[in-house]
Amino acid sequence: MSLLLFVLLALVALVGASGVILSRNAVHSALFLLLNFVVFAVFYIMLGAQLLGVVQVIVYAGAIVVLFLFVVMLIGGDIGPIRSGLRRYGRWAAVVSMAVFLLVMVLGLARSLPPDAPAATAPDAGSVQAVGEVLYTTYLLPFELASLLLLAGMIGGVVLARRYRSHTEE
Repeated sequence: MSLLLFVLLALVALVGASGVILSRNAVHSALFLLLNFVVFAVFYIMLGAQLLGVVQVIVYAGAIVVLFLFVVMLIGGDIGPIRSGLRRYGRWAAVVSMAVFLLVMVLGLARSLPPDAPAATAPDAGSVQAVGEVLYTTYLLPFELASLLLLAGMIGGVVLARRYRSHTEE
């Protein structure tokens, strides 16, 4: 049953990814991206990583897609003039290069997998307690450095916005 669900969800993910790439409307691309994020959240939940599934929905499906849609609506999402400049063979070149890339990825993955099936992870490996314990013990320094980097980016954005506003008001 879970294999059938996985195959159906994988097909939905492939359709969603294709929709992101092939859609002519940027809003439709964002909605296909939202579909992909939700499917991947279901994958995480099927693997027993409930926290990652919830974070996938909240952070990616909730924040990133909404931000993307806001920017598209703000600046306008018409990409028709960009696509009209593409030559006829551009799509075929993209399809062939994508097929070669996928073939190389599948062959590389097939060679890197061990002949035996990997051992199953602990049942609570994706729980909030397990992730929090690893995050605040083993990976405490990288976690804190990432928070400082995000803080520096936020302060930089505020400084640049204030400079821009002060120059335009004069």
